[in-house]
Amino acid sequence: MEENLTEHGKSLAAPAIFILVFSLHFVSKYLEFHKKKKGSMSELDVQLRAEIKQLLKEATSLTQPSTFARAAKLRRMAAAKEKELAKNQEMHDKDMKLSFGTYEKLLTISKVLTYVVLILWFWKIPITTISDQLVQPFGKLLSWRSGAYLKDNVVVGIIPWLIVSTRDLHIKL
Repeated sequence: MEENLTEHGKSLAAPAIFILVFSLHFVSKYLEFHKKKKGSMSELDVQLRAEIKQLLKEATSLTQPSTFARAAKLRRMAAAKEKELAKNQEMHDKDMKLSFGTYEKLLTISKVLTYVVLILWFWKIPITTISDQLVQPFGKLLSWRSGAYLKDNVVVGIIPWLIVSTRDLHIKL
């Protein structure tokens, strides 16, 4: 009965670890998405860009020597608006860094701690077994540090399982 229970626990280890890694990766992508969404241009930035474009358009249309002073004034106004836009974007970037930087650091620390705990917990314990025929050239690599060897099956260790789980998520998402 105890052996059956430990086998059942081992069979659930692989999906549980994958779901945990997927959850961490999903939270990372969620933060990244909201950072981009919040980082898009504000209404004020769009308005300033439109004003700059209009001022420069008016300045280029004034090509006569008698309208040179007016064109120069419009260009100076456009330059001042560009400085204002740069200042607004700098403040917005600083706000974004303050608001999302803490969450990103916390998520990174959580990922590292989770991976370390998983590695320590499942060190030398097989995560799952796969038929040797399915992973013919990579069998030894997948069974690295798993602590067990079975005939006609490859026992997958925690480090290769974390690498495969993490890499697979980066490709799909």
